[in-house]
Amino acid sequence: MTDSTAPKSVTLHDVAREAGVSLITASRALSKPNLVSDATIERVRAAVEATGYIPNLLAGGLKSRRSMTVALLVPSISVAQFVPTIKALTEALDAAGYQLILAQMGYDHAREAALLNTIISRRPDGIVVAGLLRSPTSREQLRRAGIPVVETWELSDRPVDMAVGFSHLKVGSAVAGYFLSRGWRRVAIATADDHRAAVRREGFLSTIGHDVPTVVVPAPSSLASGRRALAQLLEQDRRIEAICCSSDQLAQGVLVEAAARGLRSPEDLAICGFGDADFAAHMEPSLTTVQVDGHGIGDRAARLILARCRGETVPEPVIDVGFRIVERAST
Repeated sequence: MTDSTAPKSVTLHDVAREAGVSLITASRALSKPNLVSDATIERVRAAVEATGYIPNLLAGGLKSRRSMTVALLVPSISVAQFVPTIKALTEALDAAGYQLILAQMGYDHAREAALLNTIISRRPDGIVVAGLLRSPTSREQLRRAGIPVVETWELSDRPVDMAVGFSHLKVGSAVAGYFLSRGWRRVAIATADDHRAAVRREGFLSTIGHDVPTVVVPAPSSLASGRRALAQLLEQDRRIEAICCSSDQLAQGVLVEAAARGLRSPEDLAICGFGDADFAAHMEPSLTTVQVDGHGIGDRAARLILARCRGETVPEPVIDVGFRIVERAST
């Protein structure tokens, strides 16, 4: 017969008893170490390790009105371009004593609203979003909650609160201009169906000046969807000279399918991606792409959140980090 009784949680009382100090001394040693001696701090830390005590951050948060957490909402954790942003946020927040909570909201606005409801109910000290929040209900809910919010990887003249990003419209236009400067006129687009990719497509077509063969795949895109996209584009026009891809993953698939069909890049088909994923420079041929400072986006977003948590006024709530085209062998 087994004992089904749940194990008793270790409390600060247990730590104080193990260390041979009062409860208030144990509390000060953990939360305000400047008020006690180094010897006492060491005794309390040893007791924490011996008992396996984990501080109740929720209880502390109720007193300080701080949860010491920041939530990051991304469409998909499989999108490589967001990885540097996640890493930078984690490092900057950790250095300030905050923990990052990562949530995947998908590309569905209904899912976005439901996830935000859950996040807001947990009362994080800040929320960072990869992209712009488009639901009027969600935007108003966040404003009423008074939680600092940084929308990233896009720009808006009317953010919910703050924003760190760049213009996707200008990205599309810049890639089209690059194609035209190389003399390519028979061009095509392989793109995912998310909003940001759609805006880049709009910018590309605006500069090209006319419709071009296009294949749209479900987001998030992948190597497999890139292979299918090239097959479908070649059915539309077998004389395509260059393809603008909405992600490096999609471009990778296009390159693989091109090689499988005996097409050389860039001699037979030039290819440009987006995001400058870690594999882009190491492919054969290496991939021309649009580089965005994802690490800088995360670091700036963290600084904005932390400044607001300290009660400071943010002088520049909207930051444009820009972008650049990195030319490699695929073009």
